Amino acid sequence: MKAVLCRRYGPPEVLRLEEVEEPTPKPGEVRIRVWASAVTSSDCYLRGLNLPFRYRALARLALGLTGPRWPVLGMVLAGEVDTIGPGVRSFKVGDEVFGLDRHRFGTYAEEVCWPERTVLALRPVELSWEETAALPYGGLLALHYLRKAGLARGQRALVYGASGAVGTSAVQLARHFGAEVTGVCSAANTELVKSLGASAAVDYTTEDFTARSERYDVIFDAVGKRKSSAALRHAHKALASGGRIVSVDDGTPRLLATDLVLLKQLAEAGRIKPVIDRCYSLEDIVEAHRYVDQGHKRGNVVITVARQQRQRSS
Repeated sequence: MKAVLCRRYGPPEVLRLEEVEEPTPKPGEVRIRVWASAVTSSDCYLRGLNLPFRYRALARLALGLTGPRWPVLGMVLAGEVDTIGPGVRSFKVGDEVFGLDRHRFGTYAEEVCWPERTVLALRPVELSWEETAALPYGGLLALHYLRKAGLARGQRALVYGASGAVGTSAVQLARHFGAEVTGVCSAANTELVKSLGASAAVDYTTEDFTARSERYDVIFDAVGKRKSSAALRHAHKALASGGRIVSVDDGTPRLLATDLVLLKQLAEAGRIKPVIDRCYSLEDIVEAHRYVDQGHKRGNVVITVARQQRQRSS
């Protein structure tokens, strides 16, 4: 089968498309034919080991000294179960699934074996494979941090970085939970953010949201402190009494299969919709990583993995 391997840390050019052996599921695992994946910011951080200097030594011990210990990257998938290992009870051959695994990775490949008890669920069949692959990363992170912030119906929420993968999900989920949402993004993305349910969109290149009269119960940094630290330095000025500021860099998020089911239900009901900036083939993974590294994507960058095989099987 084809897979993209990352044998050393570095720029996008370290990624190589190679032929590797198909994996065999172990007890409790399912093998999934991957139809689509996504290039997340986490994938790019891992590929380049783009971490603050003080964390790099620990990261190398955990992930691999000179390159990722598990060289096939990719943590998001939409695909079809084609083999089950001994003892599997939750899924059967032919199930169409989607999910995210931050520990096993492996979705930049035509086949991957994941534990049945990872963050995996039946997919929303009304969506395309590419749209399905665009749901888990931003959706699961946004759900975790909005809960952490204690967002409640009737509150006012501000999402900083509202046009990215996490931000577009956060705007829609906050609106679904009954909050009034303001999104902060560039001028090019204000209409997109409003179309997702934000009542207002602030262009961060021309306006400081902390200088506005509005006060927010929740301010959610959806891009991470390395990019947002300067802009959010005075964010407390925009907080309502008892308000909270949370960031995607605050601790290790708890991602749940039950939340994946919630995302499926909301997508099927039309309450949330995945936002896709660009789609690339597996063969163009280097170019996809280059684009995500620029830091200006709208929503998600999706990888179509097994297009020719899918066409033959349909």
